[in-house]
Amino acid sequence: SANVTTRDTNNAFSRKEIDPNLQGVARLIEQYERYGHKIGKVNPLNLPRVPEIESDALLEPSLYGLELNQEFILDANLNAVLTFIGRETKTVEALVAELKAKFCGTITLETDTIESAEEKDWVVNRFSQLQSQDASDSEKHRMAEILIKSQALDQYLAIKFPTLKRYGGEGAESLLVFVDQYLRSTSQSGVDEVMIGMPHRGRNNVLVSLLNFPIEVMLRKIKGLSEFPDEALSIATGDVLSHLSVSNDFKYEDGRKLHVNLIPNPSHLEAQVPVAIGKCRGRQQTLRDGDYSDGEATRGSKATCLLLHGDASFTGQGIIMEALNMSKLAHFDIGGSVHLIVNNQVGFTTPPHRGRSSPYTSDIGKMIGCPVIHVNGGEPEQVHRAAQLAVEYRHKYRKDIIIDLLCFRKWGHNEMDDPTMTQPVMYGVINNRHSIPDDYAGKLKDLNILTETQIESWKAEEISRFNDAFRMNESVEFPSYLAEGSNWGEMRLPSVQKVTTWDTGCHPDILRFVGAKSVAVPKDLKTHNRIQKSHSDTRMTKLTSDGLIDWALAETLAFGSLIHQGYNIRLCGQDVGRGTFGHRHAMMVCQESGAVNIPLNELSEKCHLEVVNSLLSEEAVLAFEYGMSVEHPNRLVLWEAQFGDFFNGAQIIFDTFITTGEAKWLQQSGLVILLPHGYDGAGPEHSSCRIERFLQCTNSAEDVNMSVCHPTTSAQYFHLLRRQMLRNFRKPLIVASPKILLRLPAASSHIKEFESGTHFLPVIGDTSAQSPQTVKKVILCSGKHYYALEDQRKKLSQNDKDLKNVAIVRVEELCPFPTDALRQELARFPSAETFVWAQEEPRNMGPWSFV
Repeated sequence: SANVTTRDTNNAFSRKEIDPNLQGVARLIEQYERYGHKIGKVNPLNLPRVPEIESDALLEPSLYGLELNQEFILDANLNAVLTFIGRETKTVEALVAELKAKFCGTITLETDTIESAEEKDWVVNRFSQLQSQDASDSEKHRMAEILIKSQALDQYLAIKFPTLKRYGGEGAESLLVFVDQYLRSTSQSGVDEVMIGMPHRGRNNVLVSLLNFPIEVMLRKIKGLSEFPDEALSIATGDVLSHLSVSNDFKYEDGRKLHVNLIPNPSHLEAQVPVAIGKCRGRQQTLRDGDYSDGEATRGSKATCLLLHGDASFTGQGIIMEALNMSKLAHFDIGGSVHLIVNNQVGFTTPPHRGRSSPYTSDIGKMIGCPVIHVNGGEPEQVHRAAQLAVEYRHKYRKDIIIDLLCFRKWGHNEMDDPTMTQPVMYGVINNRHSIPDDYAGKLKDLNILTETQIESWKAEEISRFNDAFRMNESVEFPSYLAEGSNWGEMRLPSVQKVTTWDTGCHPDILRFVGAKSVAVPKDLKTHNRIQKSHSDTRMTKLTSDGLIDWALAETLAFGSLIHQGYNIRLCGQDVGRGTFGHRHAMMVCQESGAVNIPLNELSEKCHLEVVNSLLSEEAVLAFEYGMSVEHPNRLVLWEAQFGDFFNGAQIIFDTFITTGEAKWLQQSGLVILLPHGYDGAGPEHSSCRIERFLQCTNSAEDVNMSVCHPTTSAQYFHLLRRQMLRNFRKPLIVASPKILLRLPAASSHIKEFESGTHFLPVIGDTSAQSPQTVKKVILCSGKHYYALEDQRKKLSQNDKDLKNVAIVRVEELCPFPTDALRQELARFPSAETFVWAQEEPRNMGPWSFV
């Protein structure tokens, strides 16, 4: 067929009749656009590609019936493809040379998995345009200055602290050029805030050279002192040097302002990625951006996200796949992220062909059809272009884009490691080449754009600044950690000397109003018959007759009352809208149209309940929700596991963020974790949320890092949720939530237990004993096991009068362990001789060992 894919003057793919003699030319051009990256010169070390890239035979002109000396005349349709080629008449050989220069140089492009033809066309054309635009002398000056100053930091630390594991940026300094240009271009696009997630490699360079992190605080940390002020040391243990974070405002030459937050990172590579994305989504809600805007603002107009990765971890860690998968999903989409892979071409000691099965480290991005830019880290100006293209693409299409920055690691995994033991060939090349900063500065010097005096002045300026900071001891201005901006200004570090009680009750009129609203749907929405009868009608009956409030209604009253008071709610997890056990029905689905309605969102125009039926992931989703929770204290974020044991798929997030975030980074979180728990025939996995593991992670005796509760009534659950928001500090809350108790009448509470003046009870005493003075045995327990014990006591006490002298005490909050409340309750039984802890879990599980 003579119909060949070409581009018209509107830069869109179309089918047009062209001269059949030019079909081969058109196909050759298309193959270079698609596969030119396979022979690109993107490796600054010029080492053979491993894993090998398949043959470049598709780029041979002879395959399309063309000879190198053959001449042709571009017709009007084909010329649109070659907007970057100026001559009308040329030889195939000349065409190939120009195609190689465009698509096979030190920056290459992959667009094959982009689904939209118009989008693919825009990327290719913009890629070509940027290559024809040279950076200005001032931009080249700035790039050289950034590189030289970054190198100065690494060299200074190497001299002052020769045994320091700093994970420096040497060999990958161009990543700073990328980040700098990314921030500038993002600011010019109108964005107000950027969240950055980044691992350890080159982090100190980014902090000091680009993000204005106080060098005196960094040096203080290196000397073994804390990065926190003295008043925070009762809670903060701090973290290692390569996990420092910063939040600063920047103002650029054009007057535009940008707030940049580099979030803390743990040692688990890539774990911070969905946290950064989640925090960005939270910031969008705070700024009323995208899905949270009053109008039709596109996602990512005010806040966006930059994510840096390692090459081995990007392909090795499953959390990356999960994070990419959520990038286009409702309630997770932030309008695209820019991913920069700092490709050292080795993972610790593992070479690429041992660390991935794909040709490129970026190949996992093909699952979402995003473009990939491969760029030589030894060419700062090409890295500058890559950043510009990435920002423009993200801004135009609001999708993810990946940049594969090929560079190297001057030292081993850390500066104390000898990489020649495992990578002798690679390090033979590295040790015999100039550094990237020196190479680039020398190039500009040869072009008379830069002088040796300027280069030396930058070095001297940095060394002088570092020496001044090194001499500073006590006069250190610490970054503001807790009160980031104005969001956390009213929060406090909780006193370790006090047990506080908060009035979390509500006026009954508010509760009835919220309850009625929770089942009010539009007239044209046809509710499922079963839901209408067993949920909506039953709920209204309970509210109007002062009936008992079950678990689902108690949760609804907590949500609605908090929305009424100005708090946003986000409930996330697998199938949470209906609830795994069909009890919640926070979202109503029309049986005729499939339309979804969330009744509680009629309570307020400013605050909302966001119900998120998540993808089938635990680790990335929980990390995302943690990010949402740390962005603003007035957002109640809940993650519910489908069954309690599913938390173990997210164990890394619990260990590195939820249980330790406040101690490491003074980062408070009010995240609520709901873990359905209870032995009711569901087998060894789904029966247990492994509550013993969470209790082992607590610090109940000293500085409490989180609350762990196993409540027995709906009112207790109501008060727990409201307490999360009404306190003037935030702590994560782990709830061993019920299954059977969801509908158990005995676990339902009277509305009086929700009214003003009521609060959560860490211990619920036994009031059934006729005379506390005669009690001989006290049984302590938590959760649904209480009802099994109570039923047994009632059955046996008819024939055994001694059972009337047995008290059953419920420990509702296991951490912080309610020592004072428990002491007061046990004091009611002065004759008690035996104290028993009872649980349904085996002895090596459950709360027993902790209690």
